[in-house]
Amino acid sequence: MTASRDSVTLSADVVPIDRRDLRRMIDEASATELHALVDEAHADEIVHAVTSLPEDEREKLFDVLDAERGAAVLELLPDSQAVDSLESLDPDAAAELIHELDSEDQADLIALLDDPELILSRLPAEEAEEIRDLASYPADTAGGMMGTEFLAFPLGSTVGDVVKELQDHADEHSDADVQYVYVTDEDGRLRGVLPLRNLVVSKRARKISDVMIADPLAMPSDATLDRMIAFFDDHHFLGVPVVTTAEDPVPGRLLGVLQAAEVDEAEAELRGGEFRRSQGIVGGEELRSMPLLLRSRRRFSWLTLNIGLNVVAASVIARNLDVIEAIAPLAVIMPIISDMSGCSGNQAVAVSMRELSLNVARPSDWFRVWRKEAAVGSVNGIGLGLLLGLAGGLWQGPWFGFVVGAALAANTLVAVSIGGVVPLLLKGLKLDPAVGAGPILTTVTDMCGFFLVLTMAANLLQQA
Repeated sequence: MTASRDSVTLSADVVPIDRRDLRRMIDEASATELHALVDEAHADEIVHAVTSLPEDEREKLFDVLDAERGAAVLELLPDSQAVDSLESLDPDAAAELIHELDSEDQADLIALLDDPELILSRLPAEEAEEIRDLASYPADTAGGMMGTEFLAFPLGSTVGDVVKELQDHADEHSDADVQYVYVTDEDGRLRGVLPLRNLVVSKRARKISDVMIADPLAMPSDATLDRMIAFFDDHHFLGVPVVTTAEDPVPGRLLGVLQAAEVDEAEAELRGGEFRRSQGIVGGEELRSMPLLLRSRRRFSWLTLNIGLNVVAASVIARNLDVIEAIAPLAVIMPIISDMSGCSGNQAVAVSMRELSLNVARPSDWFRVWRKEAAVGSVNGIGLGLLLGLAGGLWQGPWFGFVVGAALAANTLVAVSIGGVVPLLLKGLKLDPAVGAGPILTTVTDMCGFFLVLTMAANLLQQA
C-alpha cells in the first residue's frame, strides 16, 4: 500500500527505532509515547520495527494507537500483515482504521478480508457502498487501482466558483488530487482537466470551460495492468482520470483517478510474485514474521516436487552405470543433493530480496535472518533428507540411504543460511544482491554438498 494524504506526516530524518523500547511502550500501553514515535519516525523505520513484532504485540499496538496514527502505520505494512492486523482487532476498531485510509487502500484490504461485511457494516452506509463498488473491480484493472478522492466541477462553473469552493472547504478536499481539477457535464462525463496553474492565473469571472484542457486522455475502468504500464511509459503523468467503458449506459463518466505510483507498485509486485513463484515460494507473499510451519509448508510442497524431478534426471545416469564402471552409485545421487540444496537456497534468496524491497530487513539484520532461515532449513532439511534417504536405502541399502539423507539435510541448512544472509551482506557492500546472490549460492552449495556426501561415505567405508 502507499501512504495516504491524510495520514500522519513522517519525518524525513532517519532515526532508528529501539525495538526493546517500542515493546516497552506497547506493554505499558503508553499512547503518548507511541503517538510521538509514529509522528516523528521515518516510514522505513516504522515498517522495520512493526513487522518484526510478534502478532499479539502488533495487535496491542493498534489497540493503543488512535485511528489516524493506526491507519498511518497500517498502510505502511505489507498487505498480508495489514489484513492479519485488521482481522485480529475488534470490528469497530478495524472499521475506524479503514475509515482513515485512502479509497484505493480501503478497497485493496477489504477485498483480502475473509469476512469484509463484518467491518463494512460498521462504516457509514455511503462510504461502505463506495468501498464495495471499488472492491468489485478486478484488482489488476484501472477500476481496481483507482482512488475516488478527486475534485470535479460542472462545465458551467467559473474560476471564481472553483477557487471559493477550494478555500471554503479546504479540509474536506484534503484527500483529493489537488494537482488537477476535473470538469464534467450534467451526466458526469469527463469533459476537461483544469491544471491548478490555469486556475491561479485566470480571472475569476472566466468559465472553466474556457481555460480547461478539453478532451483529456483517460483510462477505461477495465484497462489491464499491461495497458496501464504502457500508458505511463509513454506519458510521464502523475495520474490519469478513470472513466466508464464504452459498454456502460453512460460511457466516459468520471469514476476516479489512477496514480502512476499505484501502477509502479503493482508492476513491482507482479515481478516480485513471478520471481517468488519461480523460486518455489507458493501461496503468495512470505515474510519471516509468519508462523514457522506455514512458511515451511509453502516451500516444502515445491521442494518435494523437485526431488522427484531430480530423481528422474538422475536415473539417466543410473541406466549407464555399466558404461561408467569407475563411478560408484553415490555419484548418481550427488547431483540431486546439490540441486535440491540450491532450490532451498533460492527460496531464501527470494524472501530476502522481498524483505529488502519492503524495508522489512536490512544488512544489520543478518543474524536475525539467519536464525529464521536456520529454523525453516532444519525442518525442511530433515523432511527432504528422510525422503531421499528412504529412496537411497531401498536402492542401495540402509548405509547408503543414511549417507545421502544426512548430506541433503545438512546441505539444505547450509543453503538456506547462505541464501538468506548473502543478499543482505551484498546490499551492505552496495552490490546488487539480485545479481550476486545466485552464483555465490550455487558455488557454495555444490562444494558443500559434494564435500559432505563424500566425506561421510569415506568415513563409513573405513569403519565397515
